[in-house]
Amino acid sequence: MSGRLDGRTAIVTGASRGIGLGVAERLVAEGARVVITGRKQEALDAAVESLGGPAHAVGVAGRADDTAHQAETVARAIATFDSVDLLVNNAGINPVYGPLVDLDIAAARKTVEVNCLAALSWVQVAHREWMREHGGAIVNVSSVAGTRPAPGIGFYGASKAMLTHLTQELAVELGPDVRVNAVAPAVVKTAFATALYEGREEQVAATYPLKRLGVPADVASVVAFLLSADAAWMTGQLLLVDGGITLTGAA
Repeated sequence: MSGRLDGRTAIVTGASRGIGLGVAERLVAEGARVVITGRKQEALDAAVESLGGPAHAVGVAGRADDTAHQAETVARAIATFDSVDLLVNNAGINPVYGPLVDLDIAAARKTVEVNCLAALSWVQVAHREWMREHGGAIVNVSSVAGTRPAPGIGFYGASKAMLTHLTQELAVELGPDVRVNAVAPAVVKTAFATALYEGREEQVAATYPLKRLGVPADVASVVAFLLSADAAWMTGQLLLVDGGITLTGAA
């Protein structure tokens, strides 16, 4: 790897597995130190070990939408690695499946709380404690479901559309010292997305121009680019990481 993130400290939420862990792996490979979050300390401890141990990573357990957890994580990052230069809002939930007319409103509120308001709160804390004075870069993990109708996961898509809009607003407000961008993956082979392809991966992959589903490394490489100086003149952008699926009109 290039070492283009040498000396940087990143917080990656929802990073005990899946896309978040893939992002953390890529950032460490490019020279960053990472503070990863997730619900279970045991899973985070295993992830930290896989990332090279405490010299490279720290895991802080908690709920992504818990403001006390957010403050603790940012404080740990500064105390351990001396900065919070980079933030990746990856944590997200999709607790319901089905048409909007049958949507449980309590579940909808929780989805917005985690997918949108928590991401904004993470930005507020990181900005207040470090980035306002020192600058930084932020990437929010949105979804192609937020770019067009997504039957069955429509409210999840709506929350991701909101996250994309928040990305653009923050980019305007926080420039020039803090850049804020987003990525929008299609189906990536993780436990989170299993229901979208399990038992029919070949059939689903056939609808993609690149004829395969994504893996966490596909998203991680784009996130690392957006966080690096290679993207120094980019802010407020949504990069589709989708194997070409949005070109086809397929669901």
